Amino acid sequence: MKKERRQPSESFLVAALLAVSGGVLDAYTYLCRGGVFANAETGNIVLLGIRLARREWGAALSYLVPIFAFALGVLAAEMIKSRRFYKAGRFHWRHFTLGAEMAVLILVSFIPLGDADGAVNALVAFVCAMQVEAFRKVQGHAFATTMCTGNLRSGTEALYAGALHRDKVLLKKGAYYYAVISFFIVGAAIGTALSALFPQQTVLGAVGFQAAAFVAMILREKE
Repeated sequence: MKKERRQPSESFLVAALLAVSGGVLDAYTYLCRGGVFANAETGNIVLLGIRLARREWGAALSYLVPIFAFALGVLAAEMIKSRRFYKAGRFHWRHFTLGAEMAVLILVSFIPLGDADGAVNALVAFVCAMQVEAFRKVQGHAFATTMCTGNLRSGTEALYAGALHRDKVLLKKGAYYYAVISFFIVGAAIGTALSALFPQQTVLGAVGFQAAAFVAMILREKE
């Protein structure tokens, strides 16, 4: 039987590298940019509702900005996917998406800590949305590289079903999810270490792992 050919972006190596990048970004925004998590917007949406209920309009707006930026990031990834901004060639649309992410994060590394932290967190939310939208599978299974809740649910579900039915495929699927979570934790640890040395430039650590994923996709495509 012919083996199914998957996109290079679905390889475990790419998923691991992007999960490390996601962990670095979460540590960066929390430790260096005001104690917030910009990778997922559930918390911001809850806080937005709280501020609106209290009629704290200015504070509500501050939470609305990263939520809007996240939505724009999803739209940007979809626009790149539509091939509106590039011609099909040796590079996949995900290469262009990842390139755009790296460009934004490099720009962020030049923004001083302090007053512009809100804008930085919005830009990071934009990048994370692009990554979540573009990289949605590992070994054929849906996953996320900038947040862990869905991965934790899917991984636990697969491990339970695999153990219950003695299904090695499901056990392997669960192991993939937990491995991605582990690499996210590694990324957070790396981000913590970098933040103590180079707080403003910690974001470049995430860029490094994204660049490695970019190269890994190219090499896998050649194979």
